[in-house]
Amino acid sequence: MRLLNFFAVCATSALLAGCAGYHLGPVNGAVAGEKSIEVLPFNNQTLEPRLGDAVTQALRERLQTDGTYHLATSAPGDVVVTGVITRYNREGLSYLDTDVATTENYRIGIIAHVIMRERSSGKVLLDKSVDGYTLVHVGTDLADAERQSLPLLAEDLAHNVAELITEGAW
Repeated sequence: MRLLNFFAVCATSALLAGCAGYHLGPVNGAVAGEKSIEVLPFNNQTLEPRLGDAVTQALRERLQTDGTYHLATSAPGDVVVTGVITRYNREGLSYLDTDVATTENYRIGIIAHVIMRERSSGKVLLDKSVDGYTLVHVGTDLADAERQSLPLLAEDLAHNVAELITEGAW
């Protein structure tokens, strides 16, 4: 019986120690929804069409889901996020077994320069280049495969940007 109680105490201690680092709510010290955030449309300086719209929409959805900031839709936000997509690249990862010159899988990457400012003071809170990527399997049409991967690429970049914004690790 003593041995059983000892194991119960050890298991409870391990469980409580594992939860000691958990933090409920925003990790940057802010109160959830206290400040509003406005995401302006991203400027696309690449040759890939519709990239700016996809990234802007994905970032707005990600920030709204996170809840650290209230997404400003009808009035100006306390914090303003702007971005410029500076690079879109495609890198071959694997090639066909029968033809070593034909790429079968690509890694599509994107880089955006993101700036976050307080509206009232103009103070820059974040000024950083952020990247995102996705993997694309090319079937019969590379252009169609890239077009279908665009939401995944935008979502990965939005995830990385939102993580920087909400965690306050600027």
